[in-house]
Amino acid sequence: MTTRSTPGANPGPREGSGSSAERRGLGRTFANVFTANLASSLGDGIARTASPLLAARLTDDPVLIAGIGAVAMLPWLFFALPAGILVDRMDRRQALALAAGVRTLLAVALVVLVAMNALTIWWLYLVIFVYGVCETLYDGAIRAVVPSVVSKQNLPRANARIEGAELVVQNFAAAPLTSALFAVAVLIPIGGLVAAFGLAALLAALLPAVASGRQFHAAVATGEVAEVVPFRRQLADGWHFIMGNRMLRTLWFVSIPVAILFSASGATLVLFVLDTLAIPEAAFGLFLLSGAVGGMLGSVVASRLARRFGLGPVMAAMNLLAGILVLLTGLFPVPIAAIILFALGASTTTIWNVLMMSFRQAIIPGRLLGRVHGTWRTLLWGTMPIGSLLGGTLALIDLTVPWIVGGAGITVLGLIFYRFLMTLPNPEDIDNGDAPPPMTGANPVVPAA
Repeated sequence: MTTRSTPGANPGPREGSGSSAERRGLGRTFANVFTANLASSLGDGIARTASPLLAARLTDDPVLIAGIGAVAMLPWLFFALPAGILVDRMDRRQALALAAGVRTLLAVALVVLVAMNALTIWWLYLVIFVYGVCETLYDGAIRAVVPSVVSKQNLPRANARIEGAELVVQNFAAAPLTSALFAVAVLIPIGGLVAAFGLAALLAALLPAVASGRQFHAAVATGEVAEVVPFRRQLADGWHFIMGNRMLRTLWFVSIPVAILFSASGATLVLFVLDTLAIPEAAFGLFLLSGAVGGMLGSVVASRLARRFGLGPVMAAMNLLAGILVLLTGLFPVPIAAIILFALGASTTTIWNVLMMSFRQAIIPGRLLGRVHGTWRTLLWGTMPIGSLLGGTLALIDLTVPWIVGGAGITVLGLIFYRFLMTLPNPEDIDNGDAPPPMTGANPVVPAA
């Protein structure tokens, strides 16, 4: 795997950013993937809004409430690697449908517990944990599907559309409606989970064959019989690939402490909003809506900024700015300032996520996407429960302290790794040996020697 630019150097802005290739649509296949993901995003939005509100009704202990975030992320530590192997071994459409199907059953169980008045914080922990296990499979599959249906040049556009749509559905639609309906009757938004994930499972099963990921297997391309590699041997494939690539390795080690600090800062968000900012429970979703507005702005400008300034410089700037915004949120805990800072912070985070995912999808061969993604998430998201517990502990001092500590730490890391992030190349300047998707009409990429 090589880049088509000088190794380690950022190629900078791309000429011809307004080319016909950029103006063309992303294709019908991507539209199908996009639609299927919308249904799952609706369920995610309902779940992520209802979970902390349910927890706040069951307990007012900040450590137990912070535990919601810890339990949600804990599956990434234990199941991201096995899920990544499954994503690479099975039809990725089936992986999406399976994950959505199990989450449908979990939603039914939650409806029963609430209806019987039997829900406790510990039952909620269990439901969220199993939900997180399913998310490791779904997340790996949907991220692996995108580079199989769009070209590398269009990865930032495709990821920006997915990210933007998730923000719209989860925050503009799910969050305010869930929080408002939650105040009326808890069963209404929870019942919506059943419908959302049921629809997601159906739409995933109906995706076209190109979304399966089978085309990335060498045996399929050559007609040979595939070698059956033992499951235990595949556990190390993602680790070896990341460790063997300087840029991915360094980026991974940058991202882990940043993720922990972000997790710490937002661990008691619901208490920060309800108690410190004195925003009523019914308006909690509206507060999250400010983040959706900022995130939408980020999704719109992410690919444009990358084309204008280069992926690396934009990622470096967003990482540093995100830390500053988190710090300011803790220093100025008043509603208007918090809303503005939350929106700006969501914008920087969305831009970072879009470009980070595009870079990884471009540099990782399609046949390894599930395993490398699983390894990446294992330590990145698997260590975030540490941040959640840290944030809950710091919140015992004051609910602003997690934001101040987290923001200061992210800012320092942003300064330390600024020069490295500046060197990251654009996706289209990376050759991972994969041929472009058939619908792009591009000539096959010849793997570098």
